[in-house]
Amino acid sequence: MIKEKSLLNYCGLLGVAAFLSYTAAVVFSPLAYSGYDWMAQAVSDLSASNAPSHQLWNQLSSLYNVCTLVCAMMVCIGIQDKKNRLLQVGIKMHIFSTVIVVLLSIVSLVLIIIAGAKDKSCRSYGIFAAIALGMMMVGAMGMNIVPKEYFGVVERFSVFAAVGYNAVLGVQLFRMKPEK
Repeated sequence: MIKEKSLLNYCGLLGVAAFLSYTAAVVFSPLAYSGYDWMAQAVSDLSASNAPSHQLWNQLSSLYNVCTLVCAMMVCIGIQDKKNRLLQVGIKMHIFSTVIVVLLSIVSLVLIIIAGAKDKSCRSYGIFAAIALGMMMVGAMGMNIVPKEYFGVVERFSVFAAVGYNAVLGVQLFRMKPEK
């Protein structure tokens, strides 16, 4: 028997749409930026107001902001009735910290990892949070370790850690059993 998904569940797929929109901007915007070296330059160089790729970046990433915002709000609504407080606090902090500060993002991911370790029903959240935290660390440490001609490579680990984890939260929302 196929279980019906609610509108709330389907809003979780907006996290995947945001991820795909952002990824398309990162992958294809360099085509409009002659001389851009993805291995050495930051992703933000593609969206700078004076960048030759600025217009293409805006077009390709146009779904990113709105889809991320709607998905994040729906994830907060979707976890509202979950019993695990650590999961609720961790996810709400993650969403807030993605907008505000990297430090809080690290704390929020650690809380979600702990929630996943303590509660089997939250395990997948914890596993993906650990992957995102690992990617953030690789990016942060790598930017200081690798030669400058590879800065762009390791910087992408940090950039995609948050974007990717937001997509994971959207998929988790989609998979969530609708309340009756």
